[in-house]
Parts: sequence; C-alpha cells; structure tokens
Amino acid sequence: MVNTLFNSKKVAVITLLGTLAFVSSGFLPSPIDKMVIGIQALCFSLASLIVTKGGATYASLITGLLLSILRIGFFPFSLLFSLFYGLMIDSFFYFFKVKREKCIKSKRLILLLTIATGITGLLSMYVTTILGIIPMVPAMYFAIIVVAILNGAIAGYFTVIIWKRYLSGIFL
Repeated sequence: MVNTLFNSKKVAVITLLGTLAFVSSGFLPSPIDKMVIGIQALCFSLASLIVTKGGATYASLITGLLLSILRIGFFPFSLLFSLFYGLMIDSFFYFFKVKREKCIKSKRLILLLTIATGITGLLSMYVTTILGIIPMVPAMYFAIIVVAILNGAIAGYFTVIIWKRYLSGIFL
C-alpha cells in the first residue's frame, strides 16, 4: 500500500475529520464557536498524524470551505483562518518533531496544540475586531482566549489517547 496523501482510506478519514470539525462549530454563533475549537484541534491533529505532510491543512481546507458556504458573510475569513490553523498545526508537528517512526511525543503534541490554538484565537479576534466585524468586548475576548487555550491542551491529550489506542495500528 502506498503511504501517501492519495491513499483513499486516508483521504476519506481526513475528509471526515474536516467535516466533523465543521459540524462542531459551523452551527454555533460567533464568537461562541471560537470557544469550542477543541474539536477542530482534535480533528486537525489526528489528520496531521494520519498524513504527516499536509493532513491538517487538507482537513482545515474542507472545514474552511464548508464554513464559507454556511457563513457566506464571513467568506474569506472562515477559509483563511481555518487554513492558517491547519498550516500552523502541520508546521508545528514538523518543528516540534512530534512523530518519530512509530511513536509520538505526547507532551510536545499537547504543547503545540495549546500554542497553535492560542495564536489562531488571538489572530482571528484581532483581525475581526480591527475590521469591525465583531465589537471589542475585553471580558469576552479574555474568556475566549482562556477557554481556547484550555481546549487546545485538552484536544492534545485526547489526540494522544485516540491515536495510541485506536488509530496508530491502522495508519502506520
């Protein structure tokens, strides 16, 4: 079996992960959807483990496209922030050297998801506030950042568990 992105089993699973990430936040009003980013973090990190080069980016593209269809008024932002998040997770997986042959570095994975989630949350709030899309409410933004960072850490923990117990044997 060829171990590439074009493996149909991997493409199907990553597409499902991208769709699950969309469903987890697509039907919640903004900015509440930013507080449940943990499911997106979980889906994108699992996608990055399944396909080392570009898995999270592919899943985030699916999520961004679906969000753009659902929220046409936020079109470029939904797609761009989703892609940014996926690219950041894929990049951090490489720079943090999370996956080594048949094992993953659990603490590094949790740390990278915490950092990536925090950066994406800060950047998206900054841009949408500066452009006047969402009003500036400091208490709400503080709560979103704290909850988003916690979501990243929890998603990293669950990614490790799901990968080790269920998926590593299938996709390695």
